[in-house]
Amino acid sequence: MWKSRPDDKPATENLSPQPTPATNPNPVSAVKETRVAEPPRRNEVLRAEVGHIGKSVMIKGELSGSEDLYFDGEAEGSVDLHEHTLTVGPNGRIRATIVAREIIVHGKVEGNVRASEKVELKKSCMLTGDISTQRIVIEDGAFFKGAIDIQKDSRPELRKAATMSSSGITALVASSPQGSFLEDK
Repeated sequence: MWKSRPDDKPATENLSPQPTPATNPNPVSAVKETRVAEPPRRNEVLRAEVGHIGKSVMIKGELSGSEDLYFDGEAEGSVDLHEHTLTVGPNGRIRATIVAREIIVHGKVEGNVRASEKVELKKSCMLTGDISTQRIVIEDGAFFKGAIDIQKDSRPELRKAATMSSSGITALVASSPQGSFLEDK
């Protein structure tokens, strides 16, 4: 077992010395360590860049931006946040075509919605219009009237797997050493 010698200096600086209890046989453990603050995580940095429009704001025309947006006011026209997330708050009222990467609706939306990744309709949501997205979440209690168009994933590795023909699948099964129910007997 390693023991410290009295002439050894501790590896960390003791900023606030604390008395060592007599029952503590290891004097090094009484030294308070100083740590460097960790940098913020990537998601925390992205969350900090969220625009906020309050419930007293009314917008007529085109709304666009290059950051995530929490919208709790009223809008009429079009909303364009191609690479970002739009969250319609519970007081939000939008009569517009919406285009964003991800759309989360708590309030009321009248118009077509197109998200490149995901649409979430929360239980307090009222959406009248068509939805086009890759993924959709509709909570119990949400009101939705319209059509849903689920888009294929645009990532090449998934697109390749999804477009494999049935003859290619049969060829893979036929070349396997194990028997298959698809083979003629």
